[in-house]
Amino acid sequence: MSSLQPYLDAVRKTLQAAMCLENFGSQVVERHNKPEVEVRTSKELIMTPVMISRNKQEHVLIEGSVNSVRVSIGVKQSDEIEKILCHKFTRFMSQRAENFIVLRRKPIPGYDISFLITSAHAEQMYKHKLVDFVIHFMQEIDKEINEMKLALNARARVSAEEFLKRFN
Repeated sequence: MSSLQPYLDAVRKTLQAAMCLENFGSQVVERHNKPEVEVRTSKELIMTPVMISRNKQEHVLIEGSVNSVRVSIGVKQSDEIEKILCHKFTRFMSQRAENFIVLRRKPIPGYDISFLITSAHAEQMYKHKLVDFVIHFMQEIDKEINEMKLALNARARVSAEEFLKRFN
């Protein structure tokens, strides 16, 4: 867990820096206020993306703009079972994206899950709580996948024992 803390601290500091958002209307279409990080109509409004990596599989991409921040997370998947569990878990979360408000339905390619925080979210909610939510989510998704893997292995062990009892 101690090796995880510097990684989470780096993500936290970068998110706090990227969260200085303001309500900024489109420079192309009048009366439109779309997240610039998504539509990319004006390149001068988009900050340089920052990627923070813990290892090959675990990485976070933070893309900021004047009125929105997109946070994409790559979750650790060391074997085939973890890949399947991660896919099922993130799919489950994405189908309930409206309940999480800042969760995107579809992650950007190469990542498992993405969040989109707009200036409206930053005005309605506390910025430090939004950052805490993303960090907490990163901590909990690893725990959830590990717990699901342990439960799956336990069920497989019980099933194998019951199956092998028939041959005695």
